[in-house]
Amino acid sequence: MNSSILRRVASTTATLSAAVLVLAGCSGSTAATTTEQGFPDTITLASIPGENSTDQRSSYQPVIERLQRETGAKVDLVQASDYAGVVEGLIAGNVDIAFLGPFAYVVAGVNGAQMTPLGAVVKNAGATPGYHSYGIVRSDNALVNSLADYAGRKVCFVDPSSTSGFLYPSAGLIEEGVVASGSEGDISASVTPIYAGGHDASALAVKAGDCDAGFAFDTMVDRTMIDNGELQPGDLKTVWTSETIAGQVFVANNKLGTDAIDKLQKIFTESMNSDAFVADGICSEECRITDDHAWGVVPAKDSDYDGVRHVCDVTGSEKCRG
Repeated sequence: MNSSILRRVASTTATLSAAVLVLAGCSGSTAATTTEQGFPDTITLASIPGENSTDQRSSYQPVIERLQRETGAKVDLVQASDYAGVVEGLIAGNVDIAFLGPFAYVVAGVNGAQMTPLGAVVKNAGATPGYHSYGIVRSDNALVNSLADYAGRKVCFVDPSSTSGFLYPSAGLIEEGVVASGSEGDISASVTPIYAGGHDASALAVKAGDCDAGFAFDTMVDRTMIDNGELQPGDLKTVWTSETIAGQVFVANNKLGTDAIDKLQKIFTESMNSDAFVADGICSEECRITDDHAWGVVPAKDSDYDGVRHVCDVTGSEKCRG
């Protein structure tokens, strides 16, 4: 989860207004004519570049090709500089379909975006959308075995605006009684917070002993850093696992209408995946979509994001209000 994206999406209206300039020239579904399938002649798909993106259009090309085949519309991919621009584009009616992170989805709703989930992305076929925040310590640390043991210690967080690197951990510390409730509990009164700036940096700081304990998202610890050699199996132990944090989601602007949205939900959940792309000749071999290299899309609903809303209530974070 890119924490700087979350920081910008929760910023003031002035910042949102600047970001939306990226999308200002898009007409969205206001076009007077429609395709035979009942869609506007041009569909605007908005997304942001991923952390390691070099060619976003290539990453989204299977999605674009599928949409154009199934809707008869031309699909314009609009690359906003951050989630704030995508959110404001939805609110302004300049975006028809958007790709949002879980926190951005909740913030968009708080700020008045009228949208319907089309489906959440999964990394692999058969997987469940979503991920977890981990509380981590060195494996040889016998003093910290739960969140309760974080009290009074140096704790690595990712960034004050990170969902899995701060927001969910803050809620966990509050619910454990380590941190006082309200306004994210004044973290510094209970632990010594160190903001590492990235999930990998947080894990490495814990490994190095610069932090007594820390937080990072699950696959960063379990797979990514082990695969790239930054961690060895057994370097760290997990002493806390958050509830599932809902996955990144494609959404449709409600102004498209119920019929079009129903069709889009079927397209996304039944044929927006690598296997279907190969079967239909969109890809000659396995292809993954979005900058997160997801296998495909599975059904999602608004209530899937109630966990994010609950964490916002527990922490009282101003970032949740947009």
